[in-house]
Amino acid sequence: MILVAGLAPAWQRIMLFDALRIGAVNRARRIEECASGKAVNAALAVRFLEGPVKLLSLAGGESGNALRRDLRETGLEARWIETAVATRVCTTLLEKGRATELIENMGEVRPEELRAFADAFAGEAASARAVVLTGSLPVGTPRTVYRDLVSASRAPVVLDAWSLELLEALPRKPFLVKPNRRELADSLGRELPDDRSLEAAMAEVRERGAEWVVVTDGGGPIRILGRGRAAAFRPPPAETVNPIGCGDCMAGAIALEISRGRDPVEALPFGIAAAVDRMGQVLPSRLDPARVARIAGLVRAL
Repeated sequence: MILVAGLAPAWQRIMLFDALRIGAVNRARRIEECASGKAVNAALAVRFLEGPVKLLSLAGGESGNALRRDLRETGLEARWIETAVATRVCTTLLEKGRATELIENMGEVRPEELRAFADAFAGEAASARAVVLTGSLPVGTPRTVYRDLVSASRAPVVLDAWSLELLEALPRKPFLVKPNRRELADSLGRELPDDRSLEAAMAEVRERGAEWVVVTDGGGPIRILGRGRAAAFRPPPAETVNPIGCGDCMAGAIALEISRGRDPVEALPFGIAAAVDRMGQVLPSRLDPARVARIAGLVRAL
């Protein structure tokens, strides 16, 4: 089983426009609502790729009830920690492949709720073959949370985090970390203007404790470094319908392949293919295994 854990799920409202004009009246031609957030997206990706997966997250209020109902309909197994604060509601505005996100931060979670989450994580991680930790933190949450969760897992951890949350977790030796280029630069406090500086930054993250480092760069090459190996892959061209959550699908798909005994370098094209497949859909993470396998065959090493 793959355990996907995160503390900031969202009830997502997706509004599609032919054109979006800031400062003017805009009428949506279509509206969709669904469960989302980074951990939810990653878990759904594994579910639709027909992998064994369980989501651990927080839920509260009517938006939390909607989140749980929606995920039950997908067949995703989930364990919820009830919170006094309502699940956040986020909005994505889509126009011709361009996305604008209106993000609500997750409200403050009580200390006893965070303890319940940590206890549940330790129990669920004991039987996991791989773990994904991902997502922003609720307001006021200690930024050492991911550090402590990595320490509590015996299974390999795919950590999709950045800034202090990433840096705090590195000494606990997560198996694989997956920031994007901008997040990596912000985490280390310096610009990464060229390939040489990017490769040096990835090497530094490994020196600080990560076994493998994967860095995405928008539509550019995806790089991986670990265990004396380095590689880069270019995703195939694809139509962009909704790019939100592509990295989450990649994290889930990589964890799935790792749980099947794949080397991360071998797993990465499958992860890239999951991201590409997600990009062509309005709703998050509704992947098709056959389509992802076909796209993975089109991913090219550089």
